[in-house]
Amino acid sequence: MIDRLALHAITRKMKKSAVVFRKGDIGTSLYAVCAGAIRISSPSEQGKDAIFNLIVPGEIFGEIAFLDGGERTADAVAIESGEILVIERRDFLPMLADHPEVAMKLIEILCERLRRTSEQVEDIVFLSLPIRLAKVLLHLYRRAIAASPTGKIRVTQRELSQMIGVSRESANKQLQTWQRRKWLKVERGGISILAPEALHDLISE
Repeated sequence: MIDRLALHAITRKMKKSAVVFRKGDIGTSLYAVCAGAIRISSPSEQGKDAIFNLIVPGEIFGEIAFLDGGERTADAVAIESGEILVIERRDFLPMLADHPEVAMKLIEILCERLRRTSEQVEDIVFLSLPIRLAKVLLHLYRRAIAASPTGKIRVTQRELSQMIGVSRESANKQLQTWQRRKWLKVERGGISILAPEALHDLISE
């Protein structure tokens, strides 16, 4: 799908912390990550963010407002320097007439993300901190493995804590416990998962 979109897209370089769009902006563009990573989050009046997703190379974002022409439902900010593809709605809609399978793929992606958001809400309400953190780490690990053989998760502890709705200190305490068990390694610029099976077993208990 990304290859097909590239025929109608322009390329944009992104520096770390660059804003792609803000919640409330009118959305007329769809984006795909070629390199780097994009954080999708929603800010609060208290200055804290709720992080919904981290978009890695090979994935698209901005599809909701792009499809209905409404407002952006979240912020999109680069968490590392990279490159994105940008396709305008006016160029995309005619393509659907010739390639309806692209529309079906977008619907699949949208449904998958809605399921993921619903799961995140349920996890915050019903699951303990260790299980929530383990689930998020495994989710990010599987995507990191698909994007790079190293499998290193490029995420900060602050971002992790915002994804599971706890303080950074609480998330750090749990990560340090798992690091002592050699389940993972907290490194500069991310986290390496050393024993994914241990995290999986924790979730399955």
